Amino acid sequence: MGRLFDLRWIIALLFGIYGVVLLVLGIGFETDADRVKTGGFNVNLWMGIVLLLLTAFFGVWAALRPVVPEAVPPEEGDDEVK
Repeated sequence: MGRLFDLRWIIALLFGIYGVVLLVLGIGFETDADRVKTGGFNVNLWMGIVLLLLTAFFGVWAALRPVVPEAVPPEEGDDEVK
């Protein structure tokens, strides 16, 4: 249950979605007018690649170092399991 709400997975998912969108925009929908505005640099393409690399980083980080919640020892005289 602790891994479900790990923020690294949520961040990786969001970066991945935005990265794919920017990559598609950079590959297929970049115009010459857009490149003039950025000095000949395809910003959507490169930022999409950077976001996908960040997605991979956060995914690997979360997979290799998962969040492990600490076990709470039961108190004395407490018969119920929490």
